Amino acid sequence: MTLLETIREPTQLHGMTKEQLETLASELREKMIRTVHSTGGHLASSLGAVELTLALHRVMDSPRDRIVWDTGHQAYAHKLLSGRSDRFDTLRQLGGIGGFPRRSESDHDVFDGGHAGTGVSIGVGLAAARDLRPRSDPASRQRIAVCVGDAAVGSGLTMEALNHLGHTRHPLLIVLNDNEMSISPSVGGLSTRLNKMRLSRAYQETKSVTQRTLPKIPVVGRPAFQLLAWAKEGFKRSWAKVGFFEDIGITYIGVLDGHDLSELEEAFEAAFQLDGPVLVHVKTIKGRGYAPAEEDSMSFHGASLPPIDLCLIDPTEEPLPAEGKPTRKPKTYTQTFVEELVRLGEDDPRIQAITAGMPTGTGLSRFAEHFPTRFHDVGIAEQHAVTMAAGMALGGLKPVVALYSTFGQRAYDGLVHDVCQNDLPVVLGLDRSGLVGEDGTSHQGMFMLPAMRSLPNLVIGSPKDEQELRDLVVTAHAHPGPMALLYPRDAGEDLADRQGEPIEIGRGELLRSGDDVLLVGFGPIVQRLLEVAAELEADGVSAAVINARWAKPLDEALIAEHAEGKRLVVPAEESAAMGGFGDGVLDALNRAGIHLPVAKIALTDGFVHHGAVTDLRAQQRIDAPGILAQVREALGQPAKPRSSKVPAA
Repeated sequence: MTLLETIREPTQLHGMTKEQLETLASELREKMIRTVHSTGGHLASSLGAVELTLALHRVMDSPRDRIVWDTGHQAYAHKLLSGRSDRFDTLRQLGGIGGFPRRSESDHDVFDGGHAGTGVSIGVGLAAARDLRPRSDPASRQRIAVCVGDAAVGSGLTMEALNHLGHTRHPLLIVLNDNEMSISPSVGGLSTRLNKMRLSRAYQETKSVTQRTLPKIPVVGRPAFQLLAWAKEGFKRSWAKVGFFEDIGITYIGVLDGHDLSELEEAFEAAFQLDGPVLVHVKTIKGRGYAPAEEDSMSFHGASLPPIDLCLIDPTEEPLPAEGKPTRKPKTYTQTFVEELVRLGEDDPRIQAITAGMPTGTGLSRFAEHFPTRFHDVGIAEQHAVTMAAGMALGGLKPVVALYSTFGQRAYDGLVHDVCQNDLPVVLGLDRSGLVGEDGTSHQGMFMLPAMRSLPNLVIGSPKDEQELRDLVVTAHAHPGPMALLYPRDAGEDLADRQGEPIEIGRGELLRSGDDVLLVGFGPIVQRLLEVAAELEADGVSAAVINARWAKPLDEALIAEHAEGKRLVVPAEESAAMGGFGDGVLDALNRAGIHLPVAKIALTDGFVHHGAVTDLRAQQRIDAPGILAQVREALGQPAKPRSSKVPAA
């Protein structure tokens, strides 16, 4: 039995020797690598956070004390140390443990997160609640720590929280886990400042610079210097006054080696002795302990990982086989979107591409290769990205903002107040719309469509296939107002490439005629509707299929024309049902005076948990067999076995 297998509670770490902790750190990394080899996951960030996780749990008593993991990419070691080691091989699988902290899994998980920049606000709220308790309450002595990445610390929400914390001065430990990366390299003025601190002479010097600078720091001064025996030979660290944090009232300690466990423990313990908020800046290596991830942390950040060679952590393992001829894969919607944007950009220098810390995931890194001066990565600041685009549009440019749908939620105010109110030609590309899969509740792209349908001036489109996405990009570029395009992370239909052509806004298309049922789809779910129509035909049910293309403005005339006289209308979308595309179809039928049964196909009310997209679509009954079953139920037909002709999406 390994040492890790004996851990059921993090308090078991308190009595461990240095040698045991080193062994445990190695076992944690090996467990993560082996698991992610099978399940996918956020590997590099969690590998880099092993020692700081051990140090936090060594100086704290979770769950009485609270550890908040901003984003949650860093929390695999925390999960393994808090009673989930025996279930870790179910990571991100349907019915298994989640890839982010989840309160339903463990009392040690404080907050269901997934989006960067939330941690400090949660920590300030916890600290405020603690400090309102009477001193006689043991909970009033609770220690609270927030672990936040260097990219997330520059987000707008974190800045707001730090500003407030500097005013309230609640005792709170903020661990700034600085690996110079979010998913892609961190950008921004604060990131540049942190980089200067890492490379500064003060960081390289030891005893003499510490003796000279530490007593000058407000609040900390000589007592903390003595407390930590800061002048001990070989203690390569400095406490340097950093204007930004100190000036807003937060004591700064750093830069520390984020892989030196004893150094981290001493600093964290000292921080908890101080009266007020403390930020401890630690330098870590993303991917620590697995050479390929250290060398290419971008590739090893997220779920779509390169192959993991287990022989690099265990010589008894078989090495990866030599690569054969690569298998050709259809282009994704993301690739198609950016290809068309690059093509348009060659002819129109007004096109500007903007993203919020996701140049690789959104595909805009390719645009940056062609037009480096017209690409803008604003860091984890989605609202700024959208409002900046509004300013660019006012300046005569044609900005395109590409975000994951789940992060588009954070830009909603800028979309409402700045873009739509001013009716500006901003294109919003919402990648990962619909089910995303293993990242779970925080990342499913299911809420933006209902949120946007009520916005004046905004046109909303989604393609039935990747080549129609080219048409929508061309149409959006020519449109004089705001437009949102929704497309999934999926591969396309493997159609032959062609140049995009403008299409009429608000005009859908009839793909198949039929007399009994009308199926109306928004987005790539249309492909499943065509399969369903073929199956219904075999049952003697004649089904028409409309590709709506547009959720706003909806082609109400086309829908009304082909709904007349039908037994059933079935609007379908991969989105939240309430307020979504289906409700738009229902409203259109009511306005046309057509009253007949409507069976909305959409995601069920509530959050959708983690699992493979194919499994989730089957669970939600929005794969082709699930849609077919729902149509048959609405028609009052008996259920039939799952047809071999209809794939599980």
